[in-house]
Parts: sequence; C-alpha cells; structure tokens
Amino acid sequence: MADNGVSESFSRTWKWMAALALICIVGGFMALFNPFGATIFAVTLAGWVFLIQGVLQVVHAFRVRDWSGFIWSLGIGVLSLLVGIVLVVDPLAGSVSLTLLVAVLFLATGLAKVMFALSLRPGGGWGWVLLSGLISVLLGVMILSSFPASATTILGLLLGIELVSNGVLFLFVAAGLRKLGAGR
Repeated sequence: MADNGVSESFSRTWKWMAALALICIVGGFMALFNPFGATIFAVTLAGWVFLIQGVLQVVHAFRVRDWSGFIWSLGIGVLSLLVGIVLVVDPLAGSVSLTLLVAVLFLATGLAKVMFALSLRPGGGWGWVLLSGLISVLLGVMILSSFPASATTILGLLLGIELVSNGVLFLFVAAGLRKLGAGR
C-alpha cells in the first residue's frame, strides 16, 4: 500500500499535534479571560505584520523600478507601512477600525451565506447554511450595536474563541493520529 508511509509519518506526529492543541487552548483561554489585552496584542501583531510586509514591498518595488507596475507596487508598500505604523503606534485606535471591518465582514458573509442557502433549497443541508448565515449577521449586528465600545474587547474575544476552537480540533486530530499509530 502506498498509503502506509504517509500514515506512519502522520501517526508519529500526534504528540506535536497534542502540544499545539494545548498551546492553542491555553492561549485561547488567556484571551477570553483578558479580551482587552488580547485585542491590543492582536492589533499590535497585525501592525508589525503590515510594517514588515510594507518594507518588503517597498524594497521589492525599487528592485523592479523598470517594471510597468512599479508605482502600484510602491503604493501598496507605502500604504502597508502607514497602516502598520498606525496600528503599532496606537493599537486602541487601530482596534476601532479593525472591529468595524470585522462587523462589516460578518454582515457581508452572513448575507452571502443566507442567499447561498436559499439557492440550495430544497437540497439537503441548506438549513445549516442558513443558520450559519443568520449567526454571522447577528454577530455583525451585535458588534455594531455596541460600537465603538465593542472595539476594546471584540477582537480579543474572537481570537480567544478561534484559538480554543482550533485547540479542540487539534486535540481530535491528535487523538486520531495516535489511534492511527496504535492500529499498526
């Protein structure tokens, strides 16, 4: 069987997956217990990512100065640098704009999922897609209803929920990988 080598490789990694699960779960609960701190951390981290990306984009733009897309490449780099600077210098103000963006994304994806669900009718599973869409719309409305106050905590709460959710997923994957190795 060609699958044996891959299965064996995966089964040996279950401890690493379990460690990743534990890190995600602990980090997630830390974010949930201090959503303000997690929000500031997430915004500052995003700022540094934008800064690094901006520097790399500007350097790249000047390396291909003769390219017809030079000005666009440079513009994207400068814009990324500016966003990064704003987020790093004042993460609280940055959290306001990012929270507004998250709320709009929830609303837009929620409405798209609702429309998609209605197009799936009467096929199976359309109700779950509809429910997911309605939850996304509800989350967007909830964020906007308490905006801008929600900006101080919502990103941290979402980060915490995402980390715990990923951690649980990784625990299930680790258990499956362990079972895969035990079945040999």
